[in-house]
Amino acid sequence: MTSMKHLIAFLLALALTATASVAASKTPVVSANSEYIMLSGGPSLLLWEKWKDQPHDLWWLNFIRAAEIRIQQLKSQGVPASRIIWFVYQPAFETRSKQEGKNLVGEISSLSSSLGVKLKLFSRSQQVISYLNSGQPRDQIKIADLEYFGHSNKACWMFDYSNIVDSASKVWIHEDELNQLAPGIFAKDAFIKSWGCHTGESMSQKFRRATGMKMWGATGRSQYMTHELPVLADPDKSKWRY
Repeated sequence: MTSMKHLIAFLLALALTATASVAASKTPVVSANSEYIMLSGGPSLLLWEKWKDQPHDLWWLNFIRAAEIRIQQLKSQGVPASRIIWFVYQPAFETRSKQEGKNLVGEISSLSSSLGVKLKLFSRSQQVISYLNSGQPRDQIKIADLEYFGHSNKACWMFDYSNIVDSASKVWIHEDELNQLAPGIFAKDAFIKSWGCHTGESMSQKFRRATGMKMWGATGRSQYMTHELPVLADPDKSKWRY
């Protein structure tokens, strides 16, 4: 009897894990009256990271490549490129350009053109919030997809982590600011996900209380990849949750 209980518990846990995995990679409903918004934070600088055992962002493209992969997925699923808005935190890529010795903002602009999406460079978090609220007439054009690629902790998205200040951020969206989002801006079946670290530990729950919408986030760290979307750094101890 005990063995049977253990088997049932294992199968139930496996089913719940599979359900969460499917939901966390859900394909958004394609609608002509919807927008699909990607949000990329900026990379850190070697100036601050070179002293660490595990430096961040040795590859400046981390948050750009991940957004590119997701944009390509959306387009392959029938989302018109003209309905995809790509926000990129410009100042961090300008400072990283000096480290790389090339114009990264120009490269991002060229990439967005080749993808056919609308690029919006921003320098203040309020620019993002304002667009979410009123960048389009939200009674007519709802947000069907919102995804964040960048540094985060359990309480905020950090757009310039370790770029201007070592291991810290000066520009962010904090979970306590989510009540600035207007009611009714999201489609009822919108897909919302933060691909950064730790969002699922607190910010996801605050997002749901502020908006009524589920935002998937990681418990623990996420790992940005070259040819696929970010994954959980330690899948045995972490999960995607809202």
